[in-house]
Amino acid sequence: MPNDAVYSVAADELRQFIEQFESLEAEKKDIAEQQKDIMSEAKARGYDTKVMKKIIALRKRDKNDVAEEEAILETYKAALGMQ
Repeated sequence: MPNDAVYSVAADELRQFIEQFESLEAEKKDIAEQQKDIMSEAKARGYDTKVMKKIIALRKRDKNDVAEEEAILETYKAALGMQ
């Protein structure tokens, strides 16, 4: 009956992986709810949450990439007479 022992160990390990993943999913849901609450509070205090989210995204990016993108944007705006 060595196969039963291997099956039991594999099933226990599989169950553990699934339960860990489910736990992380629950944590992720809780964190998303907390982020939503923060943005709701910021909006209630008069902040533009759309702009805040853009700033958060920019802070995640490499500074050189952001600077290059902004320079290109300014060049394109100038070419279109938007400045």
